[in-house]
Amino acid sequence: MKVSVVGSGAWGTALAIRLCKNGHDVTMWTFEKNLIEEMETTRRNIRLPGAVLPEGLKISGDYACVRGSKLVVIASPSFPMRSVCRGVAPYIDEDAVVVSVTKGIEDGTCKRMSQIVAEETGKKVVVLSGPSHAEEVSKDVPTGCLAACEDMELARFVQDAFMCDVFRIYTSPDPVGAELGAALKNVIALCAGICDGMGYGDNTKAMLMTRGLTEIARLGVAMGASKDTFAGLTGVGDLIVTCTSMHSRNRRAGILIGQGKDVQTAMKEVGAVVEGYYAAKSAWALAQKMGVEMPITEAAYKVLYEGMSARDCTRELLMRSRKAETEDAGWL
Repeated sequence: MKVSVVGSGAWGTALAIRLCKNGHDVTMWTFEKNLIEEMETTRRNIRLPGAVLPEGLKISGDYACVRGSKLVVIASPSFPMRSVCRGVAPYIDEDAVVVSVTKGIEDGTCKRMSQIVAEETGKKVVVLSGPSHAEEVSKDVPTGCLAACEDMELARFVQDAFMCDVFRIYTSPDPVGAELGAALKNVIALCAGICDGMGYGDNTKAMLMTRGLTEIARLGVAMGASKDTFAGLTGVGDLIVTCTSMHSRNRRAGILIGQGKDVQTAMKEVGAVVEGYYAAKSAWALAQKMGVEMPITEAAYKVLYEGMSARDCTRELLMRSRKAETEDAGWL
């Protein structure tokens, strides 16, 4: 099957490699036209060091490369997502299945990535997400992800295209929950890194992750997602892998912030897109819009955008008014 991957960042590259290994005819579109010759010659991509690009993987800087593809994977970073989709849309075949693999929320509109892809391409979109470091997927480390779409047949089509003996794909009818879990865990992972940078321990991170997942699920349910989704791969699964691994750009940026570096310096030192930085602003706005209490997300916003110290935010969070762990604790 002819497949196009639109985006040559770490995740797009890892998925292009996986699809090639699955026997598909794959072309990867890149914004960085100046790197095409280098990638073709060295079979390496600086966005995913250590991975080898299969000889059969074609690389292009022309949106028209998606013509004839039965599967189009949109792997752009979140902040230019709309312009990338607008550029590629005219070249997507009528019968092509479109997949969104980016984790984020659009600034200003608070829309999920699949909503943007659908608006700009006119297609029904499948969300592919889960606890999946690009570095590990490119090296055939066993990984599980979720293909989520209201249309079961489209979800199964994507499942069949990606699934193999090292990449297990489950299906779900809940793209809202899948995308919110995937996008907002980046905010919690950034906070986990800040805790690490300040020298806090496992107790702190366990509390942060658990309560972080609670507020993500609270927002998700308010937006129509299934609460069960947040107990799965795109909820607790993605949260675990992103908060605990040094592969995570969000966690690495957080560590630097926790050590005292300013936000912009920390992101530059990471050297790649830190999605949690953008997601924190959008998530905070979304929480205000929906009237949902998200104290950890609000604290992240204060640190990242208002300059509040992480230690002051931690103290403020811990000293919030007393409450039961669950909203339906059962006491009279």
